[in-house]
Amino acid sequence: MIAYPVSFVPLPIGNREDITQRALRVLSEADCICCEDTRHTGMLLAHYGIHKPLLSMHEHNERQRAPEIARRAQEGELFAVVTDAGMPGVSDPGYRLIQELKAQGVAFTVLPGPSAVVTALVGSGLPSDAFYFGGFLPTKSGKRRQALAAAAAAPHTSIFYESPFRIGKTLRELAELAPDAPVCVAREISKLHETYHRSTAAELAAAFESAPPKGEMVLLIGGTNA
Repeated sequence: MIAYPVSFVPLPIGNREDITQRALRVLSEADCICCEDTRHTGMLLAHYGIHKPLLSMHEHNERQRAPEIARRAQEGELFAVVTDAGMPGVSDPGYRLIQELKAQGVAFTVLPGPSAVVTALVGSGLPSDAFYFGGFLPTKSGKRRQALAAAAAAPHTSIFYESPFRIGKTLRELAELAPDAPVCVAREISKLHETYHRSTAAELAAAFESAPPKGEMVLLIGGTNA
C-alpha cells in the first residue's frame, strides 16, 4: 500500500467497533495524529493499543496549523487527521488543511468510513436517491425558518445537524410552515440509545414538546417527493 503523506481518517460516531481495519493500520503507521481533542482521541487510540504523538487541530487553530502540517509532511512525516467522530472536513476541521495541502502540492487521501449524514439518511426511510446536506441549521430564527421552508418545498430529502437544546423549537417552526412534512429525527446514531423518530413535523413537534430528547441529533425533512 502507498503511504500518503497525509491521510484523513473517519472515526466511529458511536460504537467503537465501527472503525475499519484500514483506519487502524493508517493510524498505527502515522508519525503524528492530528485531532480535535487529544484526550478524546487518546482514549480511542489506547483502546486499540495505538500510541502516537498527538497534535491538536480544531476550528480555532486549523488555519495556523495547516502550513506547519504541510511543511512537516513535505519533510517526510506521515500524518493521520481525525476529528472527534465521523469524517474530517464534514462540519468539522479538515477543509482548511486540505486547501493548504493542495496549494503546497502535498498528496493526501481520504479513507471511507462512518458518517452520520449517510447513516441517518438510510435509516430515516425517506427518499435517498437525491439529498441535500445543510450542515448545522442557522441559530438565528429568520435564517433557520428560511432553511426549513426551503427543505419542505424541495424535491429531495434535506439533512441538517441540530442541537438537542434547539430541536424542539426547530420542529415547532417546521410544523408552522409545513405541518404534514415527513420528518425523521435520528438520535444517538450507533450508540446505546440509538433512536429514529419518524412522523410528520406536527406530530414530532408535539411529541418532543412533552418529552424533550437528549443526545446527538440529525434532522431529516422528506420534501415534496417523500
